[in-house]
Amino acid sequence: MKTSDFDFDLPQELIAQTPLERRDASRLMALDKTTGEVRHLHFYDLPSLLRPGDCLVLNDSRVLPARLIGRRSGGGACEVLLLIDRGEKVWECLVRPGKKLRPGARVTFGDGELSAEIVGEVEGGNRLVRFDYEGIFLEVLERLGKMPLPPYIKAELRDNERYQTVYSKVTGSAAAPTAGLHFTKELLRQVAEMGVKVCYVTLHVGLGTFRPVKAEDIRDHQMHAEYCVIPQETADVINETKQNGGRVICVGTTSCRTVESWAAEDGTLKASAGWTDIFIYPGYRFKVLDALITNFHLPESTLIMLVSALAGREHVLAAYAEAVKERYRFFSFGDAMFIS
Repeated sequence: MKTSDFDFDLPQELIAQTPLERRDASRLMALDKTTGEVRHLHFYDLPSLLRPGDCLVLNDSRVLPARLIGRRSGGGACEVLLLIDRGEKVWECLVRPGKKLRPGARVTFGDGELSAEIVGEVEGGNRLVRFDYEGIFLEVLERLGKMPLPPYIKAELRDNERYQTVYSKVTGSAAAPTAGLHFTKELLRQVAEMGVKVCYVTLHVGLGTFRPVKAEDIRDHQMHAEYCVIPQETADVINETKQNGGRVICVGTTSCRTVESWAAEDGTLKASAGWTDIFIYPGYRFKVLDALITNFHLPESTLIMLVSALAGREHVLAAYAEAVKERYRFFSFGDAMFIS
């Protein structure tokens, strides 16, 4: 199966640059994975698509304000993007300009509240950066850091919380689990009151999410690894839902990849934690997931391949063509799909 099989024409103006004022006012396309039939709704209509006894699986990861703008000791501007905490105040980072930030280079941020030294290079060109600060690093980042928005978003984000889900809790992602951005606390309460269980997993989204598939044959693509956790309470809710005939509905491809990574062959789960590089594409047999809430994804991306594994490539590409025709908003701040 070729990467080009998952291409589609997307007008640039349909790439959402800013979030809507009201989270649940985004549009919601309901796609029947068996027939390919689509219906046009809004996200606040989601309860009409759910049934008592279903469960929603949400990713409670919180985005780290990981983009730091600083000045090199030589006086020039630079940018450091935190990727992985390596311990002892050292992070693996993306840096710009790379040629000026070799081991030994020093950088300051803000009014000197935070400083750093490049202490090493790793494969792929990333740098190891040791930070120096007083107090709690996360609090320093909250003051000085910016949200690491995807490269296709050119507009500045006015409110950092709009790139966080309302239920985000565990800081560690380099990008938001964007399918969850549509939920409000009121909508979650409404869903729970109708007898739908709500449970949480954690997957810290890496920047590899935006890495293009360069292999001609999708089977040659190597996924980036991401750290994820399934609490025992969540495993129990999912197992009980399956036993009672309810549907397990994952909110976002990250929640989907988490439960599918750790499921036994019979679809049961237990408390789990570790790194996953699962790659889901057509031909994959889902063990846990029954339905998916997701945004509209980039052409030729691993995410559209995952969605195609659930609903079929032809149905998905037809639904995307309909979304383009109906002027849906695409990608992180865009509209959503419910695939069941």
